Amino acid sequence: MKYVLMIGLDESDVPEEIARDGCGGWSEEMTRRGVIKGGLALRPAREATTVRVREGEMLLTDGPFAETKDQIGGVSVIECADMSEAVEIAARHPVARYGSIEIRPLLEP
Repeated sequence: MKYVLMIGLDESDVPEEIARDGCGGWSEEMTRRGVIKGGLALRPAREATTVRVREGEMLLTDGPFAETKDQIGGVSVIECADMSEAVEIAARHPVARYGSIEIRPLLEP
């Protein structure tokens, strides 16, 4: 089954080693295990634009869709046997130690 790991963090609170070194070998380990199927880091939330259409009118907002300190900093697509394995993989991600990892199963055709 495939899952998306949404990497959540407070962009102002990223440890220096993560900013400098990235995921500290997590991606390489998961690639060796054959788990990683894709992923991307995102630019800072302050560079986002949010689009909403209400009553036929387009509303644009500079910034992220949610008013919160924690933002999605990236996503990884993984494939594993079940949610238990997905939880184990997410718990090994370095951001899990100071941010959060939301795991969502993908809808597959």
